[in-house]
Amino acid sequence: MSNVTPTHTHANSDTLQVYKTAADKGTQSVLIRHAKLKFQPMMFIHSLSLSSDSSSLRNSPSPVDFPALQLTKSTSPKYPFALSPKDSNFFGKNQYECQVLLPIPVGDSVLDLVVIGCGPAGLALAAESAKLGLKVGLIGPDLPFTNNYGVWEDEFKDLGLEGCIEHVWQNTIVYLDSDSDPIMIDRAYGRVCRDMLHEELLRKCVESGVSYLDSRVESIVEASNGISLVSCGHNIVVSCRLATVASGAASGKLLQYEVGGPKVSVQTAYGIEVEVESNPYDPEVMVFMDYRDYTKQSVRSSEAEYPTFLYVMPMSPTRLFFEETCLASKEAMPFDLLKKKLLSRLQTMGIRITKTYEEEWSWIPVGGSLPNTEQKNLAFGAAACMVHPATGYSVARSLSEAPKYASVIATILKPDHNKAIRSRQISNENISMLAWNTLWPQERKRQRSFFLFGLALILQQDIEGIRIFFHTFFRLPTWMWQGFLGSTLSSADLILFALYMFVLAPNNLRKNLVRHLLSDPSGATMIRTYFTFH
Repeated sequence: MSNVTPTHTHANSDTLQVYKTAADKGTQSVLIRHAKLKFQPMMFIHSLSLSSDSSSLRNSPSPVDFPALQLTKSTSPKYPFALSPKDSNFFGKNQYECQVLLPIPVGDSVLDLVVIGCGPAGLALAAESAKLGLKVGLIGPDLPFTNNYGVWEDEFKDLGLEGCIEHVWQNTIVYLDSDSDPIMIDRAYGRVCRDMLHEELLRKCVESGVSYLDSRVESIVEASNGISLVSCGHNIVVSCRLATVASGAASGKLLQYEVGGPKVSVQTAYGIEVEVESNPYDPEVMVFMDYRDYTKQSVRSSEAEYPTFLYVMPMSPTRLFFEETCLASKEAMPFDLLKKKLLSRLQTMGIRITKTYEEEWSWIPVGGSLPNTEQKNLAFGAAACMVHPATGYSVARSLSEAPKYASVIATILKPDHNKAIRSRQISNENISMLAWNTLWPQERKRQRSFFLFGLALILQQDIEGIRIFFHTFFRLPTWMWQGFLGSTLSSADLILFALYMFVLAPNNLRKNLVRHLLSDPSGATMIRTYFTFH
């Protein structure tokens, strides 16, 4: 989860505007939102906080006026306080209820596992681990989910989370250029309700007995007795037998990564949810990619250096979420160029915005080095490089792998297992290696090396090259391209995938594939990884 803190908040009786900016210098993952939210019966907010002994506001740079509202302490695990109406009839009769996670015990108490990070990956792993009988503590800033999560409906159904999908499109479509027919994908796509997913994962944490501390983590050190000491804000230290970092890509100070690996690339996007006039898109179909060029400019502009596509979620004929996305680039595409390109695209298409509900700026690192698997501290989710290098997707994989990873951690921490380890005099680092090898076995490393090869290929393509690539990609058998996007193809399947791509590709793409395999470092790395057995 991005390390995000509010810098300014202003509220009135109609809307609440929340501004957030990245808090830590050196943060690798940033997601900033500016949202105008209509008040529900009770609005829970993170943007302000109450001190424990007074009703004074902290983290607010200027006086805040709340007409017709009163500030009250919240029982929500998501937000430390609430704005509620002074008049009980102001919003109607419905009430919002949340359960609370118990506070992490401090002092001499030692937890089995501490999970650092309160995003989907962290909450899922904490809940699954506690369900297996471990004493689990969750540590991280108390922030709402901010991403717009788009998922294939069947993947969320397999996870039992279909109830968290707020809108489903039975078909998705891809537009690559104006001269060819669009590609219709017969697969349902859904938009996840951020609040419902958050509440569902929190419910599982509550039911399994996860405890919680609202704090940033400064460091993790190992004591002489092998216990991990997790240092938090306000000089709080939490003791545990194992610590797992699941705080997103901004986890560099808590983990060690392999030296000499591939450089990190960046997926960037700027999105807006708006009311519009003259919408040309079918509201029953989700637009997965629209790579068409609406400008037809003969002079090369600065934004043309970054191939981008439009991603569209139509919630109704007039309310849509538009997002201009740069799939991957060596240097992050500036947000002002993304915004300029999106607004120019909509204007050229004749789409007039009448109301803006929210804006989203997304920065997702893709690729990069894997964590050092010899370290004691574990990782999960984006912190463990589980983001798909070629697509930027990670949520479904993290949620699906949480039960298996939790099971391995629970096995490691069982008393009988610990006795066996002590009898063989195996170090704590080797204990953790069992978990690391579950997360990143050689088979997974082979798959990732293939994805990194594909990422490096995409980085070298101009807009026309990308169109040719995806024309070929979506001609593959359905199970192949779906498996590639969902990280479900085996390393052997991926070789078959490559052969099909080569057969179906036009000659210019074939030449690019061969040249890329022979000359790009990612090709040599992929071959070496495929032929490594241990």
